[in-house]
Amino acid sequence: MNDPRLNSVHLDFPRREDFRRARGLLLDARGAHTLAEEQPERHESDEAHTMIEGVRDCLPGSTEFWLIDGESAYPLKIGVNTIGRLPDNDVVIPGAYVSRRHCAILVHAGDGCELYDIASKNGTYINGARLSGPTQLQAGDEIRMCDREFVFMSNKGKQDQPSFENTQTDD
Repeated sequence: MNDPRLNSVHLDFPRREDFRRARGLLLDARGAHTLAEEQPERHESDEAHTMIEGVRDCLPGSTEFWLIDGESAYPLKIGVNTIGRLPDNDVVIPGAYVSRRHCAILVHAGDGCELYDIASKNGTYINGARLSGPTQLQAGDEIRMCDREFVFMSNKGKQDQPSFENTQTDD
C-alpha cells in the first residue's frame, strides 16, 4: 500500500479485514497506464480536496470526469479519488454517518471510471441500488452516501447527461 489515505489502523476487526480486501481490489484494478499517469502523492500542505464552489463556475478544460451535488463540482483526477468525511479525501463530505473513507472512484488513464465502496458502515448506492462490488460509472449515474447525493458527469457524451439545473436538490 503506497497511499496513506487508505490505511486501516483506525478500524476494528472484522471491518479492518473488509477494508483491506476492498483496498486491495481498488489498488489492483489500476493498470500500468493509470499508475504511470497517476498524480504524485500530495504533500500535507497541498489542498485536501478538489471542490469548486458554485456549479456555474467553469471547470478546467482538461477535466474529463467530475461529480456535482447541486452546489459544487468536484473534478476527478486520474487514479484513486477517495470520498469520505476526513479532510484529506479528494471529495470531503461532512457528516457523522459518512465513513472516514466511504468510497472511491478509480479514474483510468485510458477510459472509464469505477466506483468502489471501501467497507463503509452505511453503504454506497448507485442509481438507488446498494453497491455490491466495483461498478463502471456512466454519465448521469446518481451516487448516494447516507444523505448526500452526487451525479457523475463526463465530458464524453455530454448530450446524454443531465444539466446542472436538473441536479439541484431540494433543501
